[in-house]
Amino acid sequence: MLAIRLDEKTEMRLESLAEKTGRTKTWYARKAIEAYLDDLEDAALAASAYEEYLLDGGKSSPLGEVRRRLGLEG
Repeated sequence: MLAIRLDEKTEMRLESLAEKTGRTKTWYARKAIEAYLDDLEDAALAASAYEEYLLDGGKSSPLGEVRRRLGLEG
């Protein structure tokens, strides 16, 4: 269970959106949190990949080579 406090302006915007669309405020809060978590996870993966790139001496591979290694040619 999660309870959050919103400032009055945000609460009013959320309430208005919920009324206009027939969705609940909870539905919008859940979707917003899910989208934010998706972004954070993507950023963490990108940071990890970049760290690995740096640890490998900054070596990269041409796209064609990567496609061949992964069997994505043709």
